[in-house]
Amino acid sequence: MRIDVVTIFPEYLAPLELSLIGKARSQGLLDVRVRDLREHTHDRHRTVDDTPYGGGAGLLMKPEPWGEALDAVIDDAPEGVEGGPVLLVPSPVGEVFTQAVATELAAEPWLVFACGRYEGIDSRVVEHYAQRVRVREVSLGDYVLNGGEVAVLVVVEAVARLLTGVVGNAASLAEESHSAEHDGLLEHPAYTKPASWRGLDVPAVLSSGHHGQVERWRRDEALRRTARRRPDLVLALDPAVCDRADLAVLAAEGFAPDRGVGDDHRFIATPPAVAD
Repeated sequence: MRIDVVTIFPEYLAPLELSLIGKARSQGLLDVRVRDLREHTHDRHRTVDDTPYGGGAGLLMKPEPWGEALDAVIDDAPEGVEGGPVLLVPSPVGEVFTQAVATELAAEPWLVFACGRYEGIDSRVVEHYAQRVRVREVSLGDYVLNGGEVAVLVVVEAVARLLTGVVGNAASLAEESHSAEHDGLLEHPAYTKPASWRGLDVPAVLSSGHHGQVERWRRDEALRRTARRRPDLVLALDPAVCDRADLAVLAAEGFAPDRGVGDDHRFIATPPAVAD
């Protein structure tokens, strides 16, 4: 995979040289190219921003340097890649970045990031490039950052670790929070040695050697944790992926399958089950 990042702060992307991402780059699994937007300015102040039409606080990034920069990136296409890149624009107005989006992007051969600053990028930039390549505005969540660079670090790490060879034990990806293989649930609690620490013991089932019981405990704990911390994920869960034991755990946490009309059944919140 090739990743191009256009920014006015190239040094902000230095962490992409570290850890598993840095190793993937050195192994040739990932080609990351960071480009300075100011190289596409033509005044002595290297200006990339101006006041917005209509007034208002703050400054807006000008379309001219972005046009030149993105044209240069797109014209420098990797060999064998047709159709151009996916252009990702971190923005608080974008779609929420999720594990499912990360999985989609991991299947792409070429991603380009446009890091906005100040009050963002002139809207015509997204409008123009949406006519040439696939554009996705993405948001990390319901909050605002000073610029897109932090979001790029997050998205690149989430995407790159899904590439073959980046994570040493690929099987571990299937057991993580939000993974499709894990039905989008939060991950169960995890423990390592010693068996007892500061008065807290590892659950006995995990050292029982009974693989079926271990897997059942992990599934139950994942369901409980998700129900208590992210009930929205339970409400979006397909009851068809749940067995009787799953349904019992969720009933105790206050969730039951919606038996309404139609095929799109999901869970609904109910009064928690009361033990006899």
